[in-house]
Amino acid sequence: MSEIKKKYTKPEYYTNRELSWLDFNARVLEEARNTGNPLLERLNFLGITQSNVDEFFMVRVASLYKLAAGGVQSVDSSGMTAAAQIRAISKCEHEAVAERYNIYNKSLLPELEREGIHIRRIKELTDRQYDVLRRFYDDEIYPVLTPMADDSSRPFPFLKNDSLNIAVQLVDDTTQDKKFATVRVPDVFPRFIPLTEEENAFILAEDVIREFLHTLFHGFTIESASAYRVTRDMDLDVADQDAPDLLRAVQTQLRAREHGSVMRLEVEAGMEPELCDHLIERLGVDENAIYHIHGPIDLTFLKKLPGTIDGHDALRYQPFESYKHPDLTMDGNIFEHIRAQDYLMQHPYDSFSSVVNFIHQAATDPDVLAIKMTLYRVSSGSPIIKYLGQAAQAGKQVTVLVEVKARFDEQNNVRWSRQLEKMGCHVIYGLVGLKTHSKIALVIRRDEDGIRRYLHLGTGNYNDVTAHFYTDMGLFTSDRDLGVDASNLFNMLSGYSRPPYFHKLHISPRYIRKFIYEKVDAEIEAAKAGRPALIKMKMNSLSDPDVIAKLYEASAAGVKIQLIVRGICCLRTGIPGVSDNIEVHSIVGRFLEHSRIYYFYHDGNEDVYLASADMMTRNLDRRVELLFPVEQEDLHQRTMRIFEIMWADNVQARLLVCDRFTHINRRNQEPLSSQDRFIDQAARQIEKQKAARREAKETPGVFTPMQRHEETIESPSR
Repeated sequence: MSEIKKKYTKPEYYTNRELSWLDFNARVLEEARNTGNPLLERLNFLGITQSNVDEFFMVRVASLYKLAAGGVQSVDSSGMTAAAQIRAISKCEHEAVAERYNIYNKSLLPELEREGIHIRRIKELTDRQYDVLRRFYDDEIYPVLTPMADDSSRPFPFLKNDSLNIAVQLVDDTTQDKKFATVRVPDVFPRFIPLTEEENAFILAEDVIREFLHTLFHGFTIESASAYRVTRDMDLDVADQDAPDLLRAVQTQLRAREHGSVMRLEVEAGMEPELCDHLIERLGVDENAIYHIHGPIDLTFLKKLPGTIDGHDALRYQPFESYKHPDLTMDGNIFEHIRAQDYLMQHPYDSFSSVVNFIHQAATDPDVLAIKMTLYRVSSGSPIIKYLGQAAQAGKQVTVLVEVKARFDEQNNVRWSRQLEKMGCHVIYGLVGLKTHSKIALVIRRDEDGIRRYLHLGTGNYNDVTAHFYTDMGLFTSDRDLGVDASNLFNMLSGYSRPPYFHKLHISPRYIRKFIYEKVDAEIEAAKAGRPALIKMKMNSLSDPDVIAKLYEASAAGVKIQLIVRGICCLRTGIPGVSDNIEVHSIVGRFLEHSRIYYFYHDGNEDVYLASADMMTRNLDRRVELLFPVEQEDLHQRTMRIFEIMWADNVQARLLVCDRFTHINRRNQEPLSSQDRFIDQAARQIEKQKAARREAKETPGVFTPMQRHEETIESPSR
């Protein structure tokens, strides 16, 4: 280790990755508390914090438990062992659970009541509601339920990960012997059941089942019954270097991980101690992993509740329309337009339909010879999959790399892989030892003057559903060098090829890290020579200790550094002589900030890049990722203005102070929400487009060519 690097690797310079993630989830929880957000959206934010932490336990906490169980004593960059991290996580998450249910019980429920939206308890029902509910239970729920005894002949039942169950303590009416049983709350029914006589009134399924639980245990008296849930180790561990059939290995692991160890046990507060002790003994749960819940277990149902509520539009985000670029619809020839100029997309403000149209037109254009594409996460009803299949059936060469190891999308991706193969596509199942996280679509077309490559490069997944609420950026281009690089990349992914170099694409593993270091070193050299030096980066997470050390080195040399980091940030600000020149913001709002932007002043050349990669070790060393330049002058300027607007955000943005994010003080400043600003800009573009069409209709006989789209992104001060 070099002396320079060693200088910036002190544990006190780093925040633990897992604790930083918990801090991010706390920022999401703030949005549930924020009365400036519409009420039903606050419910959604609270549900998101629950689903976030569920996955955190399934993967991150599970990994730590395995390290601790193996006696691993090594420490992370912040100086914490796995065991120390587990203890710190338990402390933080117990506090977070209390805060989540405080918001739910004392804030959201009363506000819902005031708005005429009710989540009822059994004791609050009218006689008629109770009778209707009992009939519903008898006719619909009772036939599905299966009581599972727990005794010497029938051992404690296997509990599916994330399933909601009711633990029952009984007494035999004949022998007076004490018994235990479990009843799973079936997920074939909605968690919330609508009530009669009241609009927007619901009751939770587990409350209904508990009320009529006696129907399952004739001859026994129920002493107590409480809900509980287990969270298991769900990390997929495919040793693909030893697996001749990666797809089969993934399918085997999907079955095996359902039986992973229990990482967390949530029980209703007030559960009888004897019943709780019985569960703890049977499940073998660590004391740190037990959470007593003061309310409904598993608040993820709150994400679905707003969709079942009639009316109340004022309690939701106002709908907005994404801008559809006229050159990128199915009305014209997309490839002619992309040949003439590059196009920059900023989703969801620019419609994702442009990407779908690109693949659709490639599938139907007789001059298109081949389509090559990487898929990491796609929707369950993806139109892109359909068009790829159509292209193959039309005789085009279609090659698709489907990453079957994409976490929690494995089953979906295995299904799509099989479907694509059936439709005649050549499917690649990722690379040995690496996940392919890059987002690239290459179309090879025979133009009048020869073969030309058309590209889409993106920061986000080819998922038409998440594109509505993830912010991502993408580039359409026919740049020759990028096209050649793309061909070389796919040759590397699908066959045996080691391209000696790439013209403009920078690829992980290894080479994005090398490129970033070179760009940072150039800024360090400029700063030491007394020239202006500036780095701007936007990403989801910043956790790689070597990248952080390099940024510390740049800061110490006098380079000004602006970072927008949505989630994990292991870098600390305000360290004298180390991070004085680094400022970090985090934006948490209506949309999930997912785009990655990397900017370097470069002696006034102002180089701008987009990427699929965050500055995390896994992205830089264990994944196939892409980083690519934005070179066309108007798009280059637009990308820089997008960053400037986000940097000026003082509504949804937080400022990192040492290792904690706090809201930006906007005293004497006009409020600026970058996401609202981009929505407004899209609305103005749409209105301008409609006005041009009206004007054309009102001037018969006059040919009005479609004007070139002006990328009007004004400065933050406007």
